[in-house]
Amino acid sequence: MLTALELTQAGQAVILFERGETGRESSWAGGGIVSPLFPWRYLDSVTNLASWSQAVYPSLCAELEERTGVAPEYTRSGLILVAPDEADAAADWAWRHGNTLSIIDKTEFHELEPEAADPTSGAIWMPEVGQVRNPRMVRALRTRLDQLGVDIRCGDPVTELLVEQGCCAGVRTRSGVCRADAVIVCAGAWTGRLLDDLPSPPDIRPVRGQMLLFGAEPGTISRMVLEGTRYVIPRRDGRTLFGSTIEDVGFEKQTTDAASEELHAIATERFPILKRFPVEAHWAGLRPSSPAGVPYIAQHPELEGLFVNAGHFRNGIVLGPASARLVADLVLGREPILDPTPYGWTAPRG
Repeated sequence: MLTALELTQAGQAVILFERGETGRESSWAGGGIVSPLFPWRYLDSVTNLASWSQAVYPSLCAELEERTGVAPEYTRSGLILVAPDEADAAADWAWRHGNTLSIIDKTEFHELEPEAADPTSGAIWMPEVGQVRNPRMVRALRTRLDQLGVDIRCGDPVTELLVEQGCCAGVRTRSGVCRADAVIVCAGAWTGRLLDDLPSPPDIRPVRGQMLLFGAEPGTISRMVLEGTRYVIPRRDGRTLFGSTIEDVGFEKQTTDAASEELHAIATERFPILKRFPVEAHWAGLRPSSPAGVPYIAQHPELEGLFVNAGHFRNGIVLGPASARLVADLVLGREPILDPTPYGWTAPRG
């Protein structure tokens, strides 16, 4: 939807084919942290996309709310990362990229998040990191696209790319054939199913993540906290997410009792106050993984008119605005916002 918005605002006629309902896969299922998790662990190519997006997120969300009346709830709640052994690496990354962080002791950790059971000396505090309520973000985007008259065809999956004489000339869907000057595959974890039969298919595959939602009260927890692969994210209304699992199970998207029990045990151990509140929801989503988490944002090296914008793994929310702008730049032949080379179809990743 961000890609469709970029192209529509540039004056292009866009048709969006959606196999289900818009924004109901990983964009809906994720946590909404507007930062890569442990960002210094990623290649600079990921940081560069994230930095561009982070700069535009406040204005993007404000404009969507003004235009649609749907608030994505962008909130700069800050992020505490428990990784004391990586403090030097984090500080070096922050210095190189102009990001703000500090190393905090137990007392400072407790002051920032009093409900954490075991404040750790040497944790990393990133005060400028924000979050969005991603289900509302995707609802706002859909509303805006509808306002702009974008042709959105839900429940109409693409079954085939039309390749003719070295060009991608359109798509075949359940409802018929649609010809186009350019085709952009933004199919998340399902991207491989469309591209695996073409030369140089991208290495994108599904990785399941499960999440719990606690029905807490406003102000129960005030900061996002990340430790290991688990994070807590408090929303404005008090509801608090805790996740997430990383499961290589193919396209199996159902939730499991084992994951629910594990997440609940870790959440209430780290934040005992959550024992007071019910679990309101438990869901699963499929992330589109890629080597080193570097997305594919590129034109196919052999097929004119075919582009991809997928493979964002755990960072789709934060990388989304920059990825959409960059792929729109490539489609339209504009000066790109970033060097597109690292995101190329066959670029080395790792």
